[in-house]
Amino acid sequence: MMRKDNLIQQKSYQFALEIIWLAQKLNVNKQFVISTQILKAGTSIGANVEEGIGGQSRKDFSAKLAISYKEARESHYWLRLIRDTKLHDADEINQRLSDCEEILRILTAILNKVKESEV
Repeated sequence: MMRKDNLIQQKSYQFALEIIWLAQKLNVNKQFVISTQILKAGTSIGANVEEGIGGQSRKDFSAKLAISYKEARESHYWLRLIRDTKLHDADEINQRLSDCEEILRILTAILNKVKESEV
């Protein structure tokens, strides 16, 4: 069950939902390769957050959130590509980019805090 006070858990889950809907829309327009790429990267963020939360150690938590960060960077890339090639509505893609940037900021803050506590 998702905790209501876990911001990254909430944001990454909501982002995954939006990405699933976006991928479905891209598939309608026969953009299967890009649809698959954004779907994998965009849903992996939250999956790795969940794994990190259930991690067996602080190191495990940190490693999973680092993967989430990398997947968010990849998602950002695919979203920019979708926007700049005009494969989908720019306003919707810009909103997803904004969501992704917020997730990146949150993950960066968490990872920096974990690193500080290891010193």
